[in-house]
Amino acid sequence: MNKEVEILVIGAGPAGLSAAIEAAKYGAEVLVVDENNKPGGQLFKQIHKFFGSRRHKAGVRGVDIGTELLEEVEKLGVEVMLNTVAYGFYPNGEGVALAVNGEEGLIVHPKKIIMATGAGENPLAFPGWTLPGVVGAGAIQTMINVHRVSVGKRVLMIGSGNVGLIVTYQLLQAGIDVAGIVEAAPQLGGYGVHAGKVRRAGVPLYVGHTVIEAVPNEDMSGVKGAIIAEVDNKFQPIPGTEQFVECDVIGIAVGLTPDIALPSMADVTLINAGRLGSQVPMHDRNMETTKEGIYVAGDSSGVEEASSAIEEGKLAGIAAAEALGKIDAETAKEAKDNVWSSLDQLRTGPFGAGRHDAKEQIIEQMEEWKVKNSAC
Repeated sequence: MNKEVEILVIGAGPAGLSAAIEAAKYGAEVLVVDENNKPGGQLFKQIHKFFGSRRHKAGVRGVDIGTELLEEVEKLGVEVMLNTVAYGFYPNGEGVALAVNGEEGLIVHPKKIIMATGAGENPLAFPGWTLPGVVGAGAIQTMINVHRVSVGKRVLMIGSGNVGLIVTYQLLQAGIDVAGIVEAAPQLGGYGVHAGKVRRAGVPLYVGHTVIEAVPNEDMSGVKGAIIAEVDNKFQPIPGTEQFVECDVIGIAVGLTPDIALPSMADVTLINAGRLGSQVPMHDRNMETTKEGIYVAGDSSGVEEASSAIEEGKLAGIAAAEALGKIDAETAKEAKDNVWSSLDQLRTGPFGAGRHDAKEQIIEQMEEWKVKNSAC
């Protein structure tokens, strides 16, 4: 079966929904597809309030932001297909193959494509890491915040970035004991506002430490604790500093990697994203990749916070609508300038500056690529 659409958005997280809303505002026909049975992506796991400025939804919980986006999508008449996997591109731009409810057979022929495929959790390999009870922080968040299921009685968190800190605090809110946070660096890695919460809650902080192994329980059905140790200035365990920490769950929060499987299939040019994580599609200030008419937004273009994903989705939606002739150049420029102003605000400060530089480097290399290829 074939389906024609002006804009196909792949991914119904904060970036994808924002892209769809922005494009639909200007009259574009938009189809959003997502492999999950609920739209909203990470927002519905985020029960904490955003901080920053009012422009960036300060004081609003992620779940409420997700609800607002879904209401706007519905109001604008955007079609959303869930349990739908975009699994391949036909050559020469002939279409995108979708599997709906596990069945193949739908080919979508979009004029523009916005890929907002998100990111996946990084694993951490150590003896016992495949045991039941060793769980990614994102999975923990899904269980306690979405499904209201306890992951265990006592959790040891590995990693102190924003995800590790936020999920640690949410475990405490769910009434689950936290055995501590293990961080190899000499200080916590996330924002002070999140670190302050876990400090005030009295969570033990093992900075300058690493996990050596997960200790299984007697029947190997789970874990009964972990052995951790101090590390030297090369992050190698220091013999004799090992200690046992009792826990029945070990949470892993050691970063995210952009999901570039689908962009890779689309044969866009990939580039190292530096601190934004691994390889990402090269893109310009409109979020357009090296393949004309294919855009990228959110964590798949470089891992940042949900606020940045929302703004990048807006950019891609505006640019796609402009390319379709739904919006004139002057109006589009004003809209995109407003979004870039918001993004620049998000990428300020000691943590944001590095992300700003990494993103600007990607855009600069895209401009060099355009010059090089226009000369060919």
